[in-house]
Amino acid sequence: MASDHILLAVFGAPHGVKGELRLKSFAGDSAGFDAYGPLVDRRGRRFEIVSKRPLKDDMFVVRVKGVGDRDAAQALTNLELFVPRAALPAADEGEFYYADLIGLAAETAAGARVGRIVGVENHGAGDILEIAPEAGGETLLLPFADAFVPTVDLAAGRVVVVLPEIVEGEKDRNEAGA
Repeated sequence: MASDHILLAVFGAPHGVKGELRLKSFAGDSAGFDAYGPLVDRRGRRFEIVSKRPLKDDMFVVRVKGVGDRDAAQALTNLELFVPRAALPAADEGEFYYADLIGLAAETAAGARVGRIVGVENHGAGDILEIAPEAGGETLLLPFADAFVPTVDLAAGRVVVVLPEIVEGEKDRNEAGA
């Protein structure tokens, strides 16, 4: 998908046998995921939402034009849906689209390079930045909160990060089951 598109939703599992399926919305107003024009997948296929109803929080049950049974709905499970960036409002001060954060350099306040942001996840407890370390190895996961990411400078292509300190002996306690 071209960088001029933003991930806005993802289809989930089928809901029932008549072609409805779940949809997780990433829109600021979760119910407004269909207000920005047609949703498209990575291949450019367009999906028209013909009905929606809330399931809970940012989850909806939707009916998609042309999808009439459970098998057709199942084929769409986990399909990511995008909209053109130009269709979305500009981010407010202190807010960012995930796509804007991917690729930014992660540095300490002193300017030491930590790595590069390769992902932004949210599993319900808040956004988490996934940072590929400069020296390689396992990615670092850092809460996307002011205490850990006090500065986001899109123009300079970087974020300032405060890495948590490892408490001496913590690994030993965890291994011992304490």
